[in-house]
Amino acid sequence: MIGWNAILLPGFKMFSSLWETAKASPFKRTHEVHCDAPNKELVPSRTISAASTEQNSCEYGSGKYYLLCGFGGLLSCGITHTAVVPLDLVKCRIQVNPEKYKGIFNGFKVSVREEGFRSLGKGWAPTCIGYSMQGICKFGFYEVFKILYGNLIGEENSYLYRTSLYLAASASAEFFADIALSPMEAVKVRVQTQPGFVSTLRAAAPLIYQQEGLWGFYKGVVPLWCRQIPYTMMKFACFERTVEAIYQYVVPKPRDQCSKREQLVVTFAAGYIAGVFCAIVSHPADTIVSKLNQAKGSTAIQVAKDLGMAGLWKGLFPRIIMIGTLTALQWFIYDAVKVTLGLPRPPPPGMPESLRKKLEEKQQ
Repeated sequence: MIGWNAILLPGFKMFSSLWETAKASPFKRTHEVHCDAPNKELVPSRTISAASTEQNSCEYGSGKYYLLCGFGGLLSCGITHTAVVPLDLVKCRIQVNPEKYKGIFNGFKVSVREEGFRSLGKGWAPTCIGYSMQGICKFGFYEVFKILYGNLIGEENSYLYRTSLYLAASASAEFFADIALSPMEAVKVRVQTQPGFVSTLRAAAPLIYQQEGLWGFYKGVVPLWCRQIPYTMMKFACFERTVEAIYQYVVPKPRDQCSKREQLVVTFAAGYIAGVFCAIVSHPADTIVSKLNQAKGSTAIQVAKDLGMAGLWKGLFPRIIMIGTLTALQWFIYDAVKVTLGLPRPPPPGMPESLRKKLEEKQQ
């Protein structure tokens, strides 16, 4: 039997070390939130009315804030990825065997005809566990790195180069998130796409370990980085800027005058737009990951050469549907968790007063 500690212990040690760093809180802002302050700053240049701060359960940038953001990420990614397992199964099968599974509808038809409706749930357990772990790191560490990098470059640069700030923070977070995801992703893809392979997590994990050792769970981590880091950079940066644009050009009133329900609608819309772009930029690497985990002993470069340019884009349409919906729901759940738990939710960034004065002086 496989020793689960051999797979999970390295990840837990890494997360423990990073959590201790977060508890020491070198990244947190010095601004504190008080319910009796009518316009207290949570982040420089961002003010929230008393109505929106009175329910805050913790300080922005505190250890508790990071922990609860990680919990929101766990629910966000774990629930959504598990919910779309049937679509993910068909997408993976189209990628690794396009001759047999000729499209999304044909893929469902062939899968059900050969294995029954229950087969559409194959891989749900490693999906739920793996993407829950990934969600903790993706969202929790994004908040950590966004505050850390923002403090390093200063208030004015954080506003001027905020897109670069979002890109850097999300890429850093996803680096660790994929290390957490890789073992369960390897099991999921093998269960879903390899004919004759066992169909459960408890049977698949020991078999992979017996055949390939610990490397069998992490051989796909580099292609995962190639797929997930661009995906996550687009997911967070596009979402943040889309939310900013919607409130600036579409919503006829400021964010702090919108109800929580209206704010969540904006979150969902911005998430779906971001999801479409995410699916496109990360699809070739996703195809390589699916094929790599299916083919024992193969390498990412070898798989890419074998597939060719056309093969790398197989299954894009179902992935756009899946990722667009999934990303929108993830942001909706994450934001809803923040609302429910009373976490600080700073509005889109505004120009710092110091920068505004400098620009006015230059214009005079």
